[in-house]
Amino acid sequence: MAQGRDRQEPEEPPEEPASASRPASTARALLWTAGSLPVPGIAHLRMGRRSAGLTILGCYLVLIVAGTVGAVVLNGDVMRSAQLAVQGRWLLTASIVVFAIAVLWMTVIVHSWTIVRPPGSRLLVRATSGAAVVVLCLAVAAPAAAALHTAYTAYDTLSSVFGADPEGEPPHDASDPWAGRERVNVLLLGGDAGSNRYGMRTDSMMVASIDVEHGDVVLIGLPRNLENTQFPEGTALAERYPPPYGFDELLNEVYQTVAEEPEKLAVDPSADDPAAATLKSVISHLVDLDLDYYALVDMKGFSSLIDAVGGIDVHIDEPIPYGQEGDVLEEGDQHLDGYEALWYGRSRVNSDDYERMGRQGCLLMYVAEQTEPTTVLTSFRELAGATKKTLRTDIPQSKVPAFIDLADMVTDQGRMSTLQLSPPQVNTAHPDWKNIRSLIADAISEQEDAQAAEEEGQADGDDEVPPSASPSASEEAGDGSGGSDSEGETEWQEYTGLDQPSPDSPGRQVGDDATSLETLCP
Repeated sequence: MAQGRDRQEPEEPPEEPASASRPASTARALLWTAGSLPVPGIAHLRMGRRSAGLTILGCYLVLIVAGTVGAVVLNGDVMRSAQLAVQGRWLLTASIVVFAIAVLWMTVIVHSWTIVRPPGSRLLVRATSGAAVVVLCLAVAAPAAAALHTAYTAYDTLSSVFGADPEGEPPHDASDPWAGRERVNVLLLGGDAGSNRYGMRTDSMMVASIDVEHGDVVLIGLPRNLENTQFPEGTALAERYPPPYGFDELLNEVYQTVAEEPEKLAVDPSADDPAAATLKSVISHLVDLDLDYYALVDMKGFSSLIDAVGGIDVHIDEPIPYGQEGDVLEEGDQHLDGYEALWYGRSRVNSDDYERMGRQGCLLMYVAEQTEPTTVLTSFRELAGATKKTLRTDIPQSKVPAFIDLADMVTDQGRMSTLQLSPPQVNTAHPDWKNIRSLIADAISEQEDAQAAEEEGQADGDDEVPPSASPSASEEAGDGSGGSDSEGETEWQEYTGLDQPSPDSPGRQVGDDATSLETLCP
C-alpha cells in the first residue's frame, strides 16, 4: 500500500496555447481582413499567430521608415528625384521593389482572409466575400500597376531616345559630367517633315552654347537660307561639292541631301541618324565650335510637347496670321496650345524668315521659364510619349541627369542672349564665314567676361552688376543715341529703308552684339 501511495503519477506535457477563435460572422472576418490593407499582419496577430504577424508588421514598418528617410533625403527636391528617375538602374530597381511589395501585400491580404473566415458559410456568402477580398487586392494592385507603367514608360523612352555612350570615349563620370569643360554646345534642329512634302528640311537651326557653371546661354540662330555652305575638308560632301561653286542649295537642305545617300555622304553612316550627325559636323565647321550633341525635333510633333506641359504663355505685339484658313494669333497676352505655339514659331505671313527666327528664340525662352519640374512630373506619360515620337538626339543616356541639372540652372539663374546670323549683320546670299566665326567668338567671350566681372563685383561688395551682353543696335536706337551712321540713320533704317529706327517684331536682332532675349522678347 505504501508503495502504491509513493508511486507518482506521470507528468502530462504542457498544453500549447490554443489559437484564437475565428470571428463569429463573415462581416467581422472581412473587417479584420480589410485591416490588413493599412496594417499588414493585424489579422495574424488577431488569430494568435504572433511570429507571422510580428514579422509582417515589422517589414511594413521598415518600409515606412525607408520611405520616410528617402523623403527626408530628397527633401522635396524635384530635380534630384527627376535625376534618379531618368537612370535605367534606378528605374529597374524601383520596378522590382514595387512589384515584389505589391505581390507580398496581396498575399498577406488573401492569407488573412483564409485564417479568419468562419467555416461553413453558404455559397453566396463565400462568393461575396471573395469579391470583397479581390477589391482589397486591387486597392494594392492598381497604384502598383500605375507605378510600374510609369517606370516602364520612362525606361522605354530613355532607351528609345537616348543611346549608349560613344565608343572610344572615357566612361561617364557623374562627379564631372562635362569632363572639365566650361561650356557644352548643343545643336537644336527643327524639322518640317510632313505628309504633304518630300523628306525633311531643317528650317530651324540654333546652336545653344551653355556655361555649365553659371547656366548662361548664347543662342546662335542660323537662317535656313544661308548659302555657300562650306564643308569640312576630307568629307564626302566636300569632295562632291568643291569650291568655288560648292553646294548650290540652302543650308536647310543639307540634312535631306545626306538622308538620300547616307552611305555615300554621311560622316558616320552607322550613326542612329547619319544626316543629323553630318549636319552637326558641318555646322560645327561653319561656326568654329565643337558641337557636343544635337537634338532634332519634328516641328509638327513639337505641338504635342507643348500640349503635354499645358501650353505656354506669350505676349504678341501684332496679330500673327497662320494656317490656310485665315486663322490669327491675336495681339496681347495669350495662352497658346501646342498647335498655336507651333504656328507662333513657324508663321511667315506678313513677316520673313528672320522674324520667325526671333520668335523661335523667344519660344525657347518662354518654355524654359514656364515649364516647372512639377508640371513635367504630373504630365510625364504624355510628355514621354510625345518625346519618343518627335525627338531624335545623340545625347547618351548617362548624360541625361547632368542635362536635367543644367536645365534647372539655366532656368533658375542663367541668362539667355541671342546672336542671329541674319541681315543686316550677315549677308545670307554671300556669307563671310570668317566674320561670322568672329561674331560668335565675340558673343561667347562677352558673356564670359560679363560673368567674370559680376563675380569680381560681388567679391568686392559692389552691388552694380553689368549686363550679360551689351545692347544691340536695336536697343541703342530706342533712345536715338546710337546705332546710326553719319547721316543719323540707324543700321535698321539703312538696311530696310523704313522710317522706324528698329524692328517691331519680337526677337528681331540688329547689330553685331549678342542681345538679351529678355530685351528682345515681349
